[in-house]
Amino acid sequence: MEPQTALLTDWYQLTMMSSYYELGMEDTAVFEFGFRRLPSERNFLIACGLEQVLDYLEHVHFTESEIEWLAATQRFSNAVLDRLRKFRFTGQVYAMPEGTLCFADEPLLRVTASLPEAQFVESRLVNLLHYQTLIASKAARCRLAAGSKALGDFGMRRAHGAEAAVYAARAAYIAGFDSTSNVEAARQFGIPLSGTMGHSFIEAHISEIDALRAFVRTQVVDVTLLVDTYDIQGGTERVVQLARESTNSPIKIAAVRIDSGNLGEEAHKVRRILDRGGCADINVFVSGGIDEYQIAALLRSGAPIDAFGVGTPLTTSSDVAALDCAYKLQQYAGLPRKKNSLWKSTWPGRRQVHRGYGDDGRIAMDVVSCADEVVEGKQLLSPVMQNGQRSFHSPPLAQVRHHCHEEIVTLPIALCSLDSGPRSPVKISHGLHQLVGELDAVKH
Repeated sequence: MEPQTALLTDWYQLTMMSSYYELGMEDTAVFEFGFRRLPSERNFLIACGLEQVLDYLEHVHFTESEIEWLAATQRFSNAVLDRLRKFRFTGQVYAMPEGTLCFADEPLLRVTASLPEAQFVESRLVNLLHYQTLIASKAARCRLAAGSKALGDFGMRRAHGAEAAVYAARAAYIAGFDSTSNVEAARQFGIPLSGTMGHSFIEAHISEIDALRAFVRTQVVDVTLLVDTYDIQGGTERVVQLARESTNSPIKIAAVRIDSGNLGEEAHKVRRILDRGGCADINVFVSGGIDEYQIAALLRSGAPIDAFGVGTPLTTSSDVAALDCAYKLQQYAGLPRKKNSLWKSTWPGRRQVHRGYGDDGRIAMDVVSCADEVVEGKQLLSPVMQNGQRSFHSPPLAQVRHHCHEEIVTLPIALCSLDSGPRSPVKISHGLHQLVGELDAVKH
């Protein structure tokens, strides 16, 4: 991936920033990021991407070559270009921890900074938070469908670019996937690697048994062998033959992989052949365009599958390709601000989310309130950046993943379904309703 650049933004961020500087509009502004509404295919979301947001905010600046390029557009005064040379983010950020369950109408992140600073960072923040939250939420549904079965991210090749592939692997791991095939994601984040072999390896050899034998002989860890290049039954029988030959080998055949056909029917056939051949310890791994719906259907049918490789439907979130999110001005120069556009109106002022739990330990209600309003419940937004610097040490990814697991356990049972569930358990506080009434009474 290319190094971060301040020019990875929308043009209007720079034109607004220029105007703010020229007009002297540099009082403190408060912006919040959240999701307006959830599609029917999502009963909840998993907040994700905060780590990359903080890294961006700590390091974003304009290089001299970028300033020269902007100067060549002849759209900015020398005074504005000088301001951009000195630009750094110096503000404050409150956020939900990564891996936290969230719903519509809730702020996941709050930025407080001078108006030009808080405005300029919008595009990249939305870019980072939206994508990883999108993928983590899809991955969490796969985890709910799979139960205790192993899940591997196989989606790199059809992800929408290098950064998307790496961040999808990270988001999926946080939300409960066990491994990734993406080597760079494993290097960056310490995610366990998993993979099998391609059909081309089988085809490159004279015979299937020669290919399988050669692969086992040249590996240094336990292997998963592909059995559907030519004929699934024949391929599985050759794996049994190889397992008998390899009884004294330090390398074990851990699993066979089925990547085509009716996965449920084929899994039953493969399992019978393995068991009959004395290979009950070899697992059955399936892949091939599957998603949470197919995982659930396969396990409901009793298919003897031990692990799933999820690719394209995960990294593209194919059933819901985007979420309705926004980064909106909540307060400027000490006064609350509110957008009244049809279907896109906003709740004003600095806000907080308070989470209450029922006797069963599951979420009973979230209350979205004014930030200084006294409301019962656990506050979800906490300070993560002061004066442009992180105010805490980033937790290890394993800890973030554990937090996400604990969060999913608190999801109301009705919202665990892959089908559309009841309305999100979110309530708007009296104080926030009162503030809206006061602002609506003001004529613009």
